[in-house]
Amino acid sequence: MRKAKGFSLIELMIVVAIILIVAAIALPNLIRSKLAANEASATSSMRSINTAEIAYNVTYPNVGYSATLSVLGPGSGSNCVTAGSATSTGACLIDNVLQSGTKSGYVFSLTGSALVPATTYTSTGDPQVAGTSGQRHFYSDATGVIRANQTNAATSADSPIQ
Repeated sequence: MRKAKGFSLIELMIVVAIILIVAAIALPNLIRSKLAANEASATSSMRSINTAEIAYNVTYPNVGYSATLSVLGPGSGSNCVTAGSATSTGACLIDNVLQSGTKSGYVFSLTGSALVPATTYTSTGDPQVAGTSGQRHFYSDATGVIRANQTNAATSADSPIQ
């Protein structure tokens, strides 16, 4: 008689069990890595907003600080490619993804003061789904200091990030 070649059902079940154990160990680390990457991107985006606000304030002193993210970006219909295409309503200082207000699992907002010229602004970055797309909430204002809160929306009273 010829001996059948191949794997037995027990051998296949052992291999599947080993793969599931490895996946169970690796998945939480992958999720933590994704959260850390989203938070790093959010911090970078907050820095970009602060830098863009300073540049906007210097470039358009009659307006002061920008009141919305859409003003800091390319604006509607502007492509920011041709020289002189930047205006006070489409300053081309941040990318169009950040201008939309959502980037890397975070939602960003910007509020300027009602004075003209605007003398201050506040920006926030909050996870789209707390605990899933990010843990910390971020806040910054005209001081340029980025602050974070682990559980609630961040404010000027929270500790600066390290």
